[in-house]
Amino acid sequence: MAKLHIGDQAPEFALEGTGSRTYRLADYLGDGLILAFYPGDFTPVCTRQFCSYRDDGDRIEALGVPMLGISPQSVESHERFAAEHGLTIPLLSDPDKSVARSYGVLGPGGLIRRAIFLVDGQGAIRHRHVTVVGLRYQDVGDLERAVSVLS
Repeated sequence: MAKLHIGDQAPEFALEGTGSRTYRLADYLGDGLILAFYPGDFTPVCTRQFCSYRDDGDRIEALGVPMLGISPQSVESHERFAAEHGLTIPLLSDPDKSVARSYGVLGPGGLIRRAIFLVDGQGAIRHRHVTVVGLRYQDVGDLERAVSVLS
């Protein structure tokens, strides 16, 4: 499992996600992208994390950088999770954990580590935050500080 560093090129991906579409890193070149890796739908901390992003949706939109969530659950699970909690961020399915592995966030036992990556418009990583335990997450204020490096 490779560990990515600030300045490294973000690994390309193509994953199915909510909204019946395929999401690719290449689709966001020019704008940049925030990737939020998370362990699982309907878990307590993940639910708090994505509900906080929903509640602060105006602030996230004001960042001017789209955000995607990635975990190994199926698109069907993501659709239920999003519908039950009114989530607004697209959720992508990484069932074989290949994208998590390429970003260096696959932990012991195959669990996905909670992580945030900010990818700039040229595809370079400008912010990386990976938790060891995953009981805390980066809130919108943390995302605002991360995105400020793009200015």
